[in-house]
Amino acid sequence: MLHCCYSSSIWLRSRMVTTDDTFDFIIVGAGSAGCVLANRLSADRSVRVLLLEAGGRDINPWIHVPVGYFKTLHNPKTDWCYKTDPDPGLNGRRIDWPRGKVLGGSSSINGLLYIRGQAADFNYWRQLGNAGWSFDDVLPYFKRAEDQERGADDHHGSGGPLKVSDMRAKRDVCEALIASAAANGIPPNADFNGADQEGAGYFQQTAHKGRRWSTAVGYLNPVRHRDNLVIETHAMGLGVLFSDDSRRVSGFAFGRAGRRHEVFLKPGGEVILAAGAIGSPQLLQLSGIGPGALLKDNAIAVRHALPGVGENLQDHLQIRMVFEVNVPTLNDEINHLFSRAKIGMQYIFQRKGPMTMGASQVCIFTKSRPSLEVPDIQFHFQPLSADKPGIKMHPFSGVTSSVCQLRPESRGRIAITSPDPDVYPSIQPNYLSETLDQETVVNAMKVSRRLFSTAPLKDFVVREHLPGLGIESDAALLQSARDIAQTIYHPTSTCKMGPADDKGAVVDTSLRVHGIDGLRVVDASVMPTITSGNTNAPTIMIAEKASDMIVKSRRHAAA
Repeated sequence: MLHCCYSSSIWLRSRMVTTDDTFDFIIVGAGSAGCVLANRLSADRSVRVLLLEAGGRDINPWIHVPVGYFKTLHNPKTDWCYKTDPDPGLNGRRIDWPRGKVLGGSSSINGLLYIRGQAADFNYWRQLGNAGWSFDDVLPYFKRAEDQERGADDHHGSGGPLKVSDMRAKRDVCEALIASAAANGIPPNADFNGADQEGAGYFQQTAHKGRRWSTAVGYLNPVRHRDNLVIETHAMGLGVLFSDDSRRVSGFAFGRAGRRHEVFLKPGGEVILAAGAIGSPQLLQLSGIGPGALLKDNAIAVRHALPGVGENLQDHLQIRMVFEVNVPTLNDEINHLFSRAKIGMQYIFQRKGPMTMGASQVCIFTKSRPSLEVPDIQFHFQPLSADKPGIKMHPFSGVTSSVCQLRPESRGRIAITSPDPDVYPSIQPNYLSETLDQETVVNAMKVSRRLFSTAPLKDFVVREHLPGLGIESDAALLQSARDIAQTIYHPTSTCKMGPADDKGAVVDTSLRVHGIDGLRVVDASVMPTITSGNTNAPTIMIAEKASDMIVKSRRHAAA
């Protein structure tokens, strides 16, 4: 438990900063969004920016090796190591929910896969009343962030802080999957972030010359020596500070080394929560902002009753089907000492080979049923197999066909269970609680089987290891999905963006918390609905757009 008193001075950036020292912006969380904000907001040298991160520096060498997520997931030095509550939709199982706890946040431990989502995702946000968030509105920010290896065009940017590169390692079994997809009417697609998402092809990834390109590397490293930017690691967020009994934010409290510290804003300054879909609602609730009954149950005074805080939780649930094949896969190479050493040498001396791989190689966006207008399921194909990432590979030549529903209807909740910030909140995903989600999962598993029973891929297949061909009926497939499904690490939407008349909305279209002055949320939690694909790229876009809005608002106020 942290001491209730706070020190009169704290060390930041290797110099003494007193509690009289104030900031224009206090950014809480140096993850995918926080690093973007720190870069863009500190570009104005007249403002002072404080960036707080609960984890440490990104010095673990495995962070910077693309395949190193096998070492950083489930590692408490780099991963919060959250677990869900027992979930009825998963037959009462609790599952791991990794989240980055290090500079760069989840962009330092994720699978590096660069997917923006469908244009329809953002147009739907606009239809929900969020002016300025249609696809045409957000595309410039995707492009501004991007340094696309292939160069700039109508859909892509070059010269931005975020390196986006093509997959280097390819295998025959991957080519066979793309060909079998074509035989099933799923066209080849060389750019899932271009004109059309539907199709099969290779992922692009946030990497450069064989190394991970997190937001800490791309956005924070180039500017970390700016005199007006202070970066504090191992700073555990405790809550927002207010001026007396008002709803005007005055600063932020954090703990480090067992002591409480408080930092304050200049007049007109802002606290920006960028702690993610779990951390941001937790900090709001700890600060007395959230569902009134929940706060009272946890002995927290209600500063502002905002029922949507922590609600509307959405995630992509993956069904990982495993097949044994008749050609060597990474299972064979990693399970043998000599092959493993060869892979290491190839990476060290050439920056090539399996260690440059992201979490998956082949991506497929397709429809679980033909009546749909746009894809509703996504495949992540890996030339390896294990019970879950970071665990020992299977003892046979295996591949994994992971499939997830892109737009689930099930909704969950993040809720504190204690006023102690060190106590993890309750995570209740409520997976597969809606009929459509159940039907989509079953259909998706059938699509996976269809791909693996179509030439040329079927010529590689020895057997289905998981869930196994004895499972045939829809009821049996759904039961199996409940038994084997895992998160694909995309929690969103717990501080939903929406107009003031939306009772579930937490922030407005400028990402300002409804009913509170000087407080914004900028991370994946503000998504009204989850995007159709991997969520890191949209989170970076949100921070790019937010930084623009904040800068323009500040200029307007000064005019």
